[in-house]
Formats: sequence, C-alpha cells, structure tokens
Amino acid sequence: MNVDLHCHTNLSDGSLSPKELIALAIEREIDVLAITDHDNIDSYAEISASKEDLTLISGIEFSTTWRNIGVHIVGLNMDLNNADLLEGIRFQSLAREKRGHLIDKKLQQLGIEGSLEGAKRFCCGQQVGRPHFAQYLVEIGAVSNFQQAFKRYLGAGKAGDIKQQWASLGDVISWIRGAGGVAVLAHPTKYKMTRTKLCLLLEDFIELGGEAMEVISGSQTVSETQSMAKLCKQYNLLASRGSDFHAPGQPWAALGMASELPADLTPVWSKWA
Repeated sequence: MNVDLHCHTNLSDGSLSPKELIALAIEREIDVLAITDHDNIDSYAEISASKEDLTLISGIEFSTTWRNIGVHIVGLNMDLNNADLLEGIRFQSLAREKRGHLIDKKLQQLGIEGSLEGAKRFCCGQQVGRPHFAQYLVEIGAVSNFQQAFKRYLGAGKAGDIKQQWASLGDVISWIRGAGGVAVLAHPTKYKMTRTKLCLLLEDFIELGGEAMEVISGSQTVSETQSMAKLCKQYNLLASRGSDFHAPGQPWAALGMASELPADLTPVWSKWA
C-alpha cells in the first residue's frame, strides 16, 4: 500500500488547496492519506474522497515543546467533532495569533516594519506561520530567499523563533487520544537531538500516552531509517510513514514518494485497518 500520513495544504504552510492535494494524491496512486495541517483541521471541511480513489484519514500536526525544544505531534484517525479536540485547536489558534504579534514585534525591533500584515497576505487560512513571514521578508528584499529568512530571522534561536506559548506535550496528546486518535511523534530526525536526548523524549512521550513515531519522513538516508526503526522497536511503538509534503518541486518531501516502512515494524494504520 502507498500510505502518506503527513502532508500540508495552503490552509497551513503548504501551497496546494485541499482539493488540489487530493487530486495529486490520486494521481500518485496513494491508497491512504492523512492531511496534517498545523494546528487546524479546516481542510476536512472542503474535501471528500471516494473509497474508490483513496482512503482519507483525519489528521493534524500540533506544535508543542519538550524541555524548551519545539517538537511536533501528529494526530491520526480522530473524531473531528470531539469537543476536547476542538477546544485544543482553539487554544492553538490563539497561541498562533499571539506568536504572530510577537514575531512582528521582534522583527520591528530589527527594523522590519509591517511583517504581520505582510505575512497575512500569503496566508490562505487562519493560521499565520513562519513560512508566511519568510515570504514577506523575501518580497521586501530583506533576504534573497526563503532559506535565508530562516537562517537570519526565523529559525531556531533567531528573533522569530517564538515557541513558549504552545500547549504542553501532555495536553496535545490528551486531545488526540480523547478524540479516539493516535498520537505520533513527527519527524524525529529533524530535531537535531543526541540519541540520548531523543530517547528521553520518547520515554516522556510514551508515558503521556504517545503510541507511534514517524520512522519515515520524506526522503532520508538508509542509515536514518535503520536508526529510527531500531528506536521504534526498542520502545514498542507503532511506525508511521509520511512525506511531510508542502509543495510540488521539493523532491525531499514529495507526496506519496517516501520509502516503505521496514517489514518488521507494526504500521500505525493497523490500528484502524
């Protein structure tokens, strides 16, 4: 089966509309898809997919922190009408709004005016994120490209790296589980943690109710896959697979093109298949 359980639309920081994303998924012959926009489920109000085309699983990607490090938790196969989940999404939306104002203030202190309003012009939904600020910085010539915007202003440790307002890891996992879903640690290789620290994160994640981890996240090396698979088995977690797709033309995160899970792992979709 071709399964992609991590991708984004233009209702968070992706470039395709929900309908365009579904069309691409069908073109790529994806069997099971989850749209995991950041801190919102708005795309599910706009789309439907017949079972003849593909199976659509509810999804979301929550932002949170662990020991003052930003981490992401994917929720899969949730009841999208669950009251606790919806309240959690409202909390995160307010947090994103506050973060937008804080980023705007930080950039203003560096001589960059109007960044929040500028970022909103690149945002199709309600969620203003750092990529939208990056687009504005490129537009006004403050940086020459998207990557430079993160390197100078928005990346880890920079002025726009505001993360303390997110809900706790425990709350995020509770919202997902309360809605009948599975909490998945997203793209663990991207946190640049030591092996020891990643193990501590997984231990806390499991203690709080986390059940799965992304063993495959987009294009990665064989050694990265082997390393993540070993951790997945060590902690008896379910294994997930996703592209972390945001836009066409990015081969490192191509929709439906991530490698297969190692055969000796239990896939997360066995929970509902």
